[in-house]
Amino acid sequence: MAARIYERYRNGMQASRAARGEWVLEFESSVPRRPDPLTGWSGGSDTQNQVQIVFPDAETARAYAEREGIDYHLVPPSARKLRLQSYADNFK
Repeated sequence: MAARIYERYRNGMQASRAARGEWVLEFESSVPRRPDPLTGWSGGSDTQNQVQIVFPDAETARAYAEREGIDYHLVPPSARKLRLQSYADNFK
């Protein structure tokens, strides 16, 4: 059973940084997803990939995975990019 640990991303519809700083341990699927012949939706029989555990920081998530014997890989958070521009740049 493998898992990945990543920092929760913020919702694109909200400007707040409320979810920043939360880390999620999410299990990876052990069987590939396959399309349903009737509806065309992809799915599978593995329910483990529906489990997400939220932690306050990366070290707590890492300690939990090691204590429970879960193989994991840590996804580093992406760097925040600031685009500095003036109001006049909107009219170029």
